[in-house]
Amino acid sequence: MNLPDLLPTLAGVLILSAIGTAVLAWYGVPHRWAPLLAILRGVVQLAAISVILAGVITSGFWVGVALFVMFTIAALTSTRRIGWSWRHASLIASAMALGVSVTLGVVFATGAIELSARYALAIGGIVIGNAMTIATLSGRNISEAVTDHWEDVEGWLALGATPRQSTLELGRRAIYNALVPSIDQTKTTGLVTLPGAFVGAIFGGVSPIEAGRFQIVVLASIMAAGAITAVVVTWWLAPVKFKPVKLD
Repeated sequence: MNLPDLLPTLAGVLILSAIGTAVLAWYGVPHRWAPLLAILRGVVQLAAISVILAGVITSGFWVGVALFVMFTIAALTSTRRIGWSWRHASLIASAMALGVSVTLGVVFATGAIELSARYALAIGGIVIGNAMTIATLSGRNISEAVTDHWEDVEGWLALGATPRQSTLELGRRAIYNALVPSIDQTKTTGLVTLPGAFVGAIFGGVSPIEAGRFQIVVLASIMAAGAITAVVVTWWLAPVKFKPVKLD
């Protein structure tokens, strides 16, 4: 693909980015440049990873390296979102590792998806990315819930409840709220949305039925990995004795 072929794509992306930024600026939203910068960063990263993956997608070793790098970046990104510390970094990494490893282990052990470098990279990247998002949401949700309901938490502590007991119901709601986007995406698949993995498989020449089978496995994997990740993150963060620092 040469530059003239890319010009319409670049024009469309730039116009859409400008529209999004202008709308946020008009309404006075803070960090209005963040979506634009994220798009620009994504363009650079996708260009680089496309070149790299073209040479490693059939190598199990290099796909493993690629997944490890993805996982590390995802864990660090989520950690920064909930407040950087080595404790948080180990917490997020452990929670995501448990969720992703259990999920992919079931997927490949049952033969739901063929164990190959190509499929491992595809479903592994999707599951890691969604686990990152759910880890961030669950971590921020429990912190914000405890902050907003600190008087209730203090009341329970004063009555003799343990730190975990005093935040138990808040943690349960934080987990559910973190899973809502994934639940809605799964419930509306085929009715409201056509997921990227499904569309990409069809564009790649796979039959709609086979693409649908792959997408169902992906959605189930996202839910399983997300549930494990959210529960572990919330379980570790929920017990508090002091009011959390409010997140930006």
